[in-house]
Amino acid sequence: MFSIDYRSDKPLYQQIVENIERLTLCGVLAPESRLPSVRALASELSINPNTIQKAYGELESRGVIFTLPGRGAFICQESGKLLRKKRLELLERLFDDAVEARRLNIPQEDVISCCHRAYEEETAAKGGEEK
Repeated sequence: MFSIDYRSDKPLYQQIVENIERLTLCGVLAPESRLPSVRALASELSINPNTIQKAYGELESRGVIFTLPGRGAFICQESGKLLRKKRLELLERLFDDAVEARRLNIPQEDVISCCHRAYEEETAAKGGEEK
């Protein structure tokens, strides 16, 4: 379920945060669904439990998850709204970048090619799985 790139420059906790946000945004992790325990996920990913705890703390501060002592971590009801907002902000930035590319006379084909390449490289990095 979670994909971690141990060779990446990106910290492991940040990769976990991004994985959970992506899975929530895509609907794989529904509101109120329970996340794996810190120990279980640390064991599954073969990483230090403190790394998972840091990721869960970051997600909780962002309002994506909540924890119940003794019961675990769960996806917040409002997480979908927060992540949809994040998605819209990203699309707005892409639009603004496309407008800037147009103003700099960068051909449309180059911009589209760049987007295709990003998707292809990301898919290849994930072992060919389509998102």
